[in-house]
Amino acid sequence: MSQLARRRSRYGLTSRAHNTSEAGRAGPAGGLAAGRAAAQARAMAKLLSCVLGPRLYKIYRERDSERAPASVPETPTAVTAPHSSSWDTYYQPRALEKHADSILALASVFWSISYYSSPFAFFYLYRKGYLSLSKVVPFSHYAGTLLLLLAGVACLRGIGRWTNPQYRQFITILEATHRNQSSENKRQLAKYNFDFRSWPVDFHWEEPSSRKESRGGPSRRGVALLRPEPLHRGTADTLLNRVKKLPCQIASYLVAHTLGRRMLYPGSVYLLQKALMPVLLQGQARLVEECNGRRAKLLACDGNEIDTMFVDRRGTAEPQGQKLVICCEGNAGFYEVGCISTPLEAGYSVLGWNHPGFAGSTGVPFPQNEANAMDVVVQFAIHRLGFQPQDIIIYAWSIGGFTATWAAMSYPDVSAVILDASFDDLVPLALKVMPDSWRGLVTRTVRQHLNLNNAEQLCRYLGPVLLIRRTKDEIITTTVPEDIMSNRGNDLLLKLLQHRYPRVMAEEGLQVVRQWLEASSQLEEASIYSRWEVEEDWCLSVLRSYQAEHGPDFPWSVGEDMSADGRRQLALFLARKHLHNFEATHCTPLPAQNFQMPWHL
Repeated sequence: MSQLARRRSRYGLTSRAHNTSEAGRAGPAGGLAAGRAAAQARAMAKLLSCVLGPRLYKIYRERDSERAPASVPETPTAVTAPHSSSWDTYYQPRALEKHADSILALASVFWSISYYSSPFAFFYLYRKGYLSLSKVVPFSHYAGTLLLLLAGVACLRGIGRWTNPQYRQFITILEATHRNQSSENKRQLAKYNFDFRSWPVDFHWEEPSSRKESRGGPSRRGVALLRPEPLHRGTADTLLNRVKKLPCQIASYLVAHTLGRRMLYPGSVYLLQKALMPVLLQGQARLVEECNGRRAKLLACDGNEIDTMFVDRRGTAEPQGQKLVICCEGNAGFYEVGCISTPLEAGYSVLGWNHPGFAGSTGVPFPQNEANAMDVVVQFAIHRLGFQPQDIIIYAWSIGGFTATWAAMSYPDVSAVILDASFDDLVPLALKVMPDSWRGLVTRTVRQHLNLNNAEQLCRYLGPVLLIRRTKDEIITTTVPEDIMSNRGNDLLLKLLQHRYPRVMAEEGLQVVRQWLEASSQLEEASIYSRWEVEEDWCLSVLRSYQAEHGPDFPWSVGEDMSADGRRQLALFLARKHLHNFEATHCTPLPAQNFQMPWHL
């Protein structure tokens, strides 16, 4: 080989060796740089999650027997929560997050006030001439600047969260649960109370296999409701009549969707919920920490998300723990502080839920949305919680009677229905609080948009029913609380008995039941009952023999060939079995000893 070739070969080897040496030195440095870049990317992603993440209210206390192991082998996406005692207290935000939260909460309140007062504000600005283009453009600049400032405050809040190890741990668990809803991830997420909009969906309305195979189930438009009869029967539905009705229909729609819905369900007003937030958080903490309650989000067929709380008593020695009581709250009631406490104290398993638009539930509480929500709650109780319909009791207070009677009508196999301080129909109560000149508009609005026809739905149910009447009720009376005969619970009882026992509730039976309802004390009730010498054994034998011969389906023709005294005795007996008095006002909590199962043959 020539000298030139040897030089080239030597230089080539030297060059290759030099390149290899450079690559060896660059490899570790490049790996470190890539690692740092990945760490920075993860840190920025975590910071963004903290900026966009939900507000964290509380970290629940954890019992020693329920603490999770330090490692979770079940799934690679499961995360581990530290067991420091500092985690057993209310969440303590850092100063930056705390002050930023206060600013954003104040802005939210101002926005809500502006929303409700916007019609008056626009009218005032129009009268003053402030809606011209020359004045609107500067205002839009101010609004844009304010939005940018609020966005900056939100970013500062995110930085405050990012510097808080408790919030970083929470957001890690939340993201892991959204990726993989394993039982361990859900268990760890249940330790936190945070903005429910970020809670993952636990149950879907189409989840039961029977729903997917059945054509008669609910659609995305909603479950079936009983439709009201037309106000004017026999009128031809021509184009001219439709045009004539159009202004009234528009007025009814506007009243129902503005003033009417908020008057009927004041609990859906944001400002009221904001004022009640500390009480609701305390109620949730009591249910979770003291009663081992489990929170869940249900997705109804209309897309609304329903906030629920389940307390399981099936593991206790009390037999009533095997029964599930589904609680339907009033128009300003929440499961956190509502009627759920009564069956809880009585030892039952309990499932509470919030109306659409209340607390963690989304949507607005119109009758269709209410029925859709109740439907997914019952499906959740049957298909996820594992209760048979025969083990489910529907319990309602006040306006919750609408969803309770709908559930009884739609799920006729439920064990029983208990209605506390409820009414037969909304129209008389709506007319009570509105001017007489609005009678036609109020009636039309209720029938078309807010038709709470409790009595009509209850008459479709064949099972045991108990009505609890408040003797000093100031809400569902149409005159004054002292006038007990104006309590619409009386009309609910009469309509139920007249449907089930039309022969017994003829003229004589109806008259004597009205006398009994008019009694203002237990002594007067007993006096009327004894005056007609009601023989309970005879009444039971008559009803049982009829049931054995004709079956349980209503209406019954019992009493058809009976004397007037016999019909009076049966009517009083049935009225006393279906209605119990409770000497209290409308909002007084029902004691556990007054929570009794309805009578049945």
